[in-house]
Amino acid sequence: MRITNVKVDMFNWKSAPWKTGGGLQFGSDKQLGVVTVETDEGVSGNAFLGSIRKGADHYAPELIEFAKPRLMGRNPQDIGAIWWQLWRMNRSISTYTIGALDICLWDINGKIAGQPIHRLLGTCQDKVPVYSSTAWHATKEEYVEEALKFKEMGWTAHKLHPHADPKADIEICAAVRDAVGPGTKLMLDAMWAYRYDQAMRVGRAIEEMDYTWYEDPLVEEDVYNYVKLHQKLDIPIMSTEYAPGRYYGMTQWITQYATDYLRGDVAVTGGITPLIRLCHLAEGFNMQCEIHPAGNSLNNVANLHVTMAAPNCEFFEYFPCTGAGEYGLVEDIQYVDGMVHAPTEPGLGYEIDWDLVKREHTATVE
Repeated sequence: MRITNVKVDMFNWKSAPWKTGGGLQFGSDKQLGVVTVETDEGVSGNAFLGSIRKGADHYAPELIEFAKPRLMGRNPQDIGAIWWQLWRMNRSISTYTIGALDICLWDINGKIAGQPIHRLLGTCQDKVPVYSSTAWHATKEEYVEEALKFKEMGWTAHKLHPHADPKADIEICAAVRDAVGPGTKLMLDAMWAYRYDQAMRVGRAIEEMDYTWYEDPLVEEDVYNYVKLHQKLDIPIMSTEYAPGRYYGMTQWITQYATDYLRGDVAVTGGITPLIRLCHLAEGFNMQCEIHPAGNSLNNVANLHVTMAAPNCEFFEYFPCTGAGEYGLVEDIQYVDGMVHAPTEPGLGYEIDWDLVKREHTATVE
């Protein structure tokens, strides 16, 4: 089996704009891309390229110019070798591009084997709890209302992205904890908002509120102050989502005791291949590795496969929990009674809405 073509079909993705407390803007008019890796035996693999923040038009040119020549004529089962050659080009191509191509190869291999990808990775679990993860809301009352909505649906965990202001964030965290009571697991994602002194103040406060973890209080270059936070706070700290070096940058975080959890996803980390390695690395140090949403629906399906193949991934994140990031599949990931289940069909196991792709098609790049 040999790879005969790589292409990207781009189509419109229109959604209402929204934001998070860290100032990041999402939605509006974007281009989503379907990457297709074709083979001489008629088996193709797919992935989505682009996110609700940054469209496929930012990535498709580099995929075709720099990455495609590295895949043509290759055996699609040589996933590890191909990923390594793409990773060595990371100064020219984004991890989002590398990740999309890696997902395509895993999709092909799942289809060849007649198995969902998590079976090829080594299934560890068939379901995990899902946690609702907020966008930005103007008032603490809106945060409370959303948390209670998911609690009433039977969901047992909820994460806040508040205002990136220490005083306001403490008030929001307290209001939500008072509303949902002690039975709901709560997490805070500060999205790199604080200085060290502010991060300490917020961390002390949410410790008292029994929050489950404290995510990204400082910028990820500030390993020095993460070490100090880790020494002084009891609440588990989660970082490394965008840490420089991605998988290969984890050594200092582990050996310097700068974080309690590792963090990644198939887009930022660069595919299924490095993400499952990241989970295994964390497992070797008896650490959790929680997976971050990957910007589009099919990437999140790829995340789901890794989650089911990792014994140290406790949750699946639904972000934003308004559903604003869901697009392009016939049926998106389903959540039943606060749980998400392992895919059962070969490859990625979810059907792309090709009628939508055709209807909103803007360009094919190959």
